[in-house]
Parts: sequence; structure tokens; C-alpha cells
Amino acid sequence: MESSQHDGQRGGEPPAAVAFMPYATADSSLRALAGQAEGFGRHAIGGLHGDVYHVTTLEGTHEPMPLHYSSSLHEPLSPDDGDGSLREGCRRREPLWIVFDVSGTIHLTTPVRVSSYKTIDGRGQRVVLSGKGLQLRECEHVIVCNLEVERCRGHDADAVQVKPGSRHVWIDRCGLRDCADGLLDVTRGSTDVTVSRCRLSAHDKAVLIGASSGHVEDRAIRVTIHHCLFDGTRQRHPRVRFGRVHLYDNYTRNWGIYAVCASVESQIVSQCNIYEAGEKKKVFMYMKEQAADRDQSSTGLIRSEGDLFLNGAEECSAQDSEAAADEQWNFKIEDLDFYRSCSVQPASMALKELLECFTGWQPVPLPEDICLEGKTDSD
Repeated sequence: MESSQHDGQRGGEPPAAVAFMPYATADSSLRALAGQAEGFGRHAIGGLHGDVYHVTTLEGTHEPMPLHYSSSLHEPLSPDDGDGSLREGCRRREPLWIVFDVSGTIHLTTPVRVSSYKTIDGRGQRVVLSGKGLQLRECEHVIVCNLEVERCRGHDADAVQVKPGSRHVWIDRCGLRDCADGLLDVTRGSTDVTVSRCRLSAHDKAVLIGASSGHVEDRAIRVTIHHCLFDGTRQRHPRVRFGRVHLYDNYTRNWGIYAVCASVESQIVSQCNIYEAGEKKKVFMYMKEQAADRDQSSTGLIRSEGDLFLNGAEECSAQDSEAAADEQWNFKIEDLDFYRSCSVQPASMALKELLECFTGWQPVPLPEDICLEGKTDSD
């Protein structure tokens, strides 16, 4: 892809910009991921204190039994279920670090419900979830790493769905594309989520944070999205209601409507991101909605710091928001010092090239499991 002109660039690229991907030590051992996320999902430990669960089958180990329900999550058994399946590992109540002994596509007929204290670790294999995606419902401490999710079909079919009331979630190095609804939804009071090093492509509505102006519990939402590539997705990078969102070091290109949308009471910090326009030039959009417990409607607000605007991408400042002009609510970026504590690097062409190469699923080996006592599984 040829470099575009630096139209509307803020700041300026250093003469010899050097970009780096975060989490340099995350692959040093199997469980080194735990608790290492930057941003709001920083406390997610996944299955740190659990056994290693091996996914040994892509197709399940028994015939589907639609009238039989599991005693724990009350979901019908599916063709992809049974011993050694991903679904079985995600269903179990105890902490688990889930790894894969096989590569290939798991064809899902129903979403996979992920329970608390789970790590789904796709390193060492190439695993694609197709047909349906992952549901993180009323759970906490979940890490999803190095998977691909695609072609989810049916009503409310998202690649990854975080709702309701889930927290401490880290989605890292995942490729999400071509689903019927959204690629990633964080709604219904779910919070403390980090999305990093992911590639989202071939889709309309990419990321939804806060689903309705009636869901006032979404004022609790806090999400960090960093070092991600949004490639040819039309809108919602993300769209936000109520929540607080930190976007940094992402590359969004060739959107179809807008890049980032701030709606009712949302607070978005866009820091050192790269926005490269295609035919549509508007980067930031503001939408008015009325919260269920308010008398007047309002938009959200966006603070842009160090963003790089390419190919005629049009910045829209917070002063263009009707909410800011009318002073309908007091806009104050909360936790601004916390945002600035993240390892943000300047938006540059070097960063752009890095994100093109090292987002989404990566061919990294599965690290050795160094147990908490310093022993390995082979000891």
C-alpha cells in the first residue's frame, strides 16, 4: 500500500520514527500474559491459577443432543461439544488455561459461552471459529489470545460479545471479520476491557460500546483499544454510548461512513491514532440521544491528541459537538493521567507499517508453561 499525503497531520513525524509492538515479554512463558494488559483490562488474569486444558478436537466427540442441557450453563449440547472440545473447556467452572493441540476451523452452530477465569490461548496453532462466536456473559477475568473469528451468522451474531455485567477482559491478537451483526460488542454494564493487537476487517459495524440510550448502567463501561488495525470496516471504530474509552496507536483506514462516533454522555480519548481516509473523509461523528434518566438529549465528546490524519481525513473537534456548544453536561476527561501512563508512541508511518504486519492472528509458538512454583509441566 502506497503512503498517502500527510493531510491534516497534527504534531509531525520524527525524522527517523521507530515503532514497536507492546508486550515484548508476553510470549516468554505460557502464563506471562496474565495481568499484563495495558489500560482498563490490566487486571485480567484469565486462567492463571488453573490447570492447562487441551483442545484435542475441532468437531466434538459425540452426536448433538438438543434436548439435553448442561447442568452449569443450561445450554444445549452442540455437535462441537464433548471431551476435548473448546466448548467443554469454556463451560467448566474452575480456572483453566485453554490451549489447542490441533489447527483448523471449528464450525459452531451456537455461540460458545465463556465462564470466569479462562484463558483461550491460540498460540502454537491456527484456529478459526466460524458460524458463531464467543459470548462472555456475567463473567470476569477472561483472556482471549491469537484466535480468528469469522462468518458468524444469525440474529445478534457477533464475533465476540461481552455482556451483561462482565469485567476484567483482555482480547489480544485476534482476527475478527465478516459477521452478521458486530465484530465486538461491549454492553450492558460490562467494564474494564482491553482490546489490543487485533485486526478487524471485511465488515460493516465493527465495535459497539453501549447498545442503547436506555442502558444507563453503561456509565460504568471503561474500554481501552490499542495497536489495532481497522481495515475496510464501514463504521464504529468504535461507536460509544455512556462509556469511557481510550484509543491509542490504532490504524483505521478506508471506512465507509465515519471512523469514531461519540453518542450520549460518552468520553473518548483518541491519542496517537492513524486515520487514513478513503472516499469518506469524516473521522469523528457526534450523535445526540437522550439517556433514559435525563430530560434532555446529548452527544458524547472526543479529545484528540497527537492523531495523524491522512489522505484528506477530516478532524472534527469537540467544539463542533452540540453537547459542547450547549454545555448540556460538564465534559471532564476522567482518569486522564491514567490514560497518559500507557506506553503510547507517536503516530507515524513506521507505526502504520508495523500494525499492517503484526495485528491479528500471528504464527507464534506456544510457550513453555512455567508453573507458579518455578517448575515446568515436565518436572
